[in-house]
Amino acid sequence: MKIYDKKLAYPYFVWMVLFTVVPLFIVVYYAMTDAEGSFTLNNLTSISGYGSVFARSLLLALIATVICLVIAFPVGYFLSRLRVNKQHIMLMLVMLPMWMNFLLRTYAWMGLLSVNGPVNTLLGFIGLGPYTMLNTSGAVVLGMVYNYVPYMILPLYTVIMKIDNRLVEAALDLGCRPSQVFSRVILPLSGPGILSGLTMVFVPAVSTFYISQKLGSTGTTLIGDVIESQFKTAYNPNLGAAMSLVLMILIFICVAVMNRFGEGDGEEVIKV
Repeated sequence: MKIYDKKLAYPYFVWMVLFTVVPLFIVVYYAMTDAEGSFTLNNLTSISGYGSVFARSLLLALIATVICLVIAFPVGYFLSRLRVNKQHIMLMLVMLPMWMNFLLRTYAWMGLLSVNGPVNTLLGFIGLGPYTMLNTSGAVVLGMVYNYVPYMILPLYTVIMKIDNRLVEAALDLGCRPSQVFSRVILPLSGPGILSGLTMVFVPAVSTFYISQKLGSTGTTLIGDVIESQFKTAYNPNLGAAMSLVLMILIFICVAVMNRFGEGDGEEVIKV
C-alpha cells in the first residue's frame, strides 16, 4: 500500500521537474553565459546599475502587501462570523473580480483614475480636484492592492474560521477585554493565514510588470518591466535571465524571513 501511495506522487514529481527545475536551470544557464554561450559574470555585475529599480519594486510591493493585510484581516474576520449561507454569497463577491481578466481589471482603473474619469468627477462635485492620480506610484500600489487583496482575504478567512470559539469565550470569562482577546487569542492563532497571505501577495506584487506599465510611468518602472524589456525590446535574454535570477533570490530571502518570524504562530496562545 505504501508503494502504491508513492506512485501516486510520480505525476507531481514529473510536473515539478518539467515546469520548475528545468526552467530554473535554463534561467541559471542564460544568466551565466553571453550571447555566444560562453561563461561570464558580466550579466550579474551589470545588474548593479538597476539597484534603484529593485528597491522601488520591493518598496511598492511591501506597501501593497501591508495595505492588503490591513484590509483583508477585518474582512476575513467579518466573513467568518456570518451564517454559512451568507458566507457563500460574500465569498462570491470577494472572488468576483478574479473571474474577470487581469488585463480588463487594470484597464478599468486607467479610466477610473484619469483626469476626466469618474473619481475626479465625483471629487469635483464637492469642490475638489481634478487630481493627477494616473501614472503615479500611488496608482501602481492601488492596482496591486485591488488585484491581489483576494489572495490575502481567502487564507485569513480559512484560518479564522478554524479558531475554536471556546478559546474566545474562555478569554472573555477570564476578564479579557475585546482588544485583549484579539491581540492574545485571535491574532496569534491567525498567524498561519497571515503568513500565507503575505507570501501570496508579496511574491506576485514584487515581480509584476503589467500594472506598472498601465497605471504608472517611467518614474515607477519596476524590475518586472525591465526584465520584460530585455526579452521583448532589447533582445538581451542573458541580462533578463540574470535579473530574474537575482529577483528569485530576493523573493526567496523575503519569504524565508517571513517564515522565520512566523515560526510558532498558532502553536500557543499568550497567557491572559
